[in-house]
Formats: sequence, structure tokens, C-alpha cells
Amino acid sequence: MDKIWIVAADSTRARIFEAQSQAELKEVETLTHGEGRLQEQELQSDRPGRTFDSRGDGRHAYVQETDPKVNEAQRFARAVVDYLEQGRNDHRYERLLLVAAPAFLGQLRESMHAPLAKTVSASVAKNVVTLSPGEIRQHLPDRL
Repeated sequence: MDKIWIVAADSTRARIFEAQSQAELKEVETLTHGEGRLQEQELQSDRPGRTFDSRGDGRHAYVQETDPKVNEAQRFARAVVDYLEQGRNDHRYERLLLVAAPAFLGQLRESMHAPLAKTVSASVAKNVVTLSPGEIRQHLPDRL
């Protein structure tokens, strides 16, 4: 039987399980990202910087290009992918199943390099990170 890791994640927490049998999941690691729980104003250091127009006397504030919450989710997705990559390199699993909140699932996929992406055998766009291992198992394919 293949070694299988199941990742249940959202933008603040990732739980990694190992499939012990077709029915049982054993949690092997929990990664957390507290910054993902902060409010947007807590993530911004201060007011935006100011700049002068190239012509005339006008001044205006710089506009932040991306939402700080999105930046934090992307940062956490990269950390989760780094952990999964290390596990792949250490031969701790052969296949991955991803179960993540829809937006975070996309961020995980975007952060993966091809060798890691090839280990993903299934993915489910659903936030189940707070459920018990038995409840998470119900959201997975019958045959792992």
C-alpha cells in the first residue's frame, strides 16, 4: 500500500494526516499561521506612503496592490508546500490528497512545483480543517 498524506487546510491552519488504513487517519503534524487570523488593519504597519506627482504640485497616497489577508494566505500556502516538499524529499509519502478551503486550495496549487504537484492524486475544495479525523475521512474518496 502507498504511503498517503492527507492535508486538511485553510489560510490559518494545516493538518497533515497519514492514512493508516482505508478507514483510519492518523494526524502527523499541525501547522498554524496566526497572522492569518489578524484583521486587515492589524496587518498594515501604518498609513500608506505618500508621493509627489511627476508634474505639478499634487501629492497622493500609494495604493496597496494586494490585500494583506491574501498576502498572509499566500505566505502560509508557501510554508505548507515547503513542509510537503520536505516530506516528499524524505520519502515520508508517495501520494497526497488535498482537502482545503476553495481559495486556499488554489493558493496551495499555485505554490507547488511540478514534482510535488504530480504526487497529488485527489483534491476536494471544502474547509474541513476543524473536523475530527473521522469526519474528514467522510469527505475523501472511498478508496484512497
